Amino acid sequence: MAHIIVADDDMHIRELIGVYLRSEGFEVTEAEDGAAALSLIKNVQADLVILDVMMPEMDGWDLCRLLRAMYPDLPLLMISAKGEPAHKVKGFRLGTDDYVTKPFDSLELVMRVKALLKRYRITSTQTIHLGMLQLNKQAYKVTRGDESFTLPLKEFELLYKLASYPGQILTRNQLIEQIWGYGYDGDDRTVDVHIKRLRDRFAGDACQFQIETVRGLGYRLEVRG
Repeated sequence: MAHIIVADDDMHIRELIGVYLRSEGFEVTEAEDGAAALSLIKNVQADLVILDVMMPEMDGWDLCRLLRAMYPDLPLLMISAKGEPAHKVKGFRLGTDDYVTKPFDSLELVMRVKALLKRYRITSTQTIHLGMLQLNKQAYKVTRGDESFTLPLKEFELLYKLASYPGQILTRNQLIEQIWGYGYDGDDRTVDVHIKRLRDRFAGDACQFQIETVRGLGYRLEVRG
């Protein structure tokens, strides 16, 4: 079963989350602040991290940023009493996969954890299905029925990344860092150009999936049907 690290300086919240997750069969390790969580992750195999925003030593903003840079495919779920849209935007821009506002419903939190782990397992298989389309990352090929074809490398990686997290907002910065690399110094609008090419290329498959623009944030892929 998946191993989850819960980082929160409030012992009671850690225990509450731990009780619900363990009741679902998850293994849970608790950390009292961001620095402790970072140390744990370097020594244990974590499948998902739940992190509070306001913590001593290292807050959730810095922890999220570091974890996303060090472990690009590690699911992150941020919890916070800060529920303003600006704070949620900041969390997504730093790389969290989901953002839950306190006070939260524990059962809903468990369902969000399961949804994130499901997405992670999809990415680990190296094959993603979008209706009749199949993306094979091992071969970097796209299959539609009996037809198999290749895409330009960055287009494939961009589509695969978006399809790995259906319904999840991925910011331009996230996409640049994870696909073009941290050393990329070009125009971040290159993401927009590649998105347009993908939309044009798969216009006939619009009934199966759609790449949506989320103004001020980035993009998300929605699967239909």
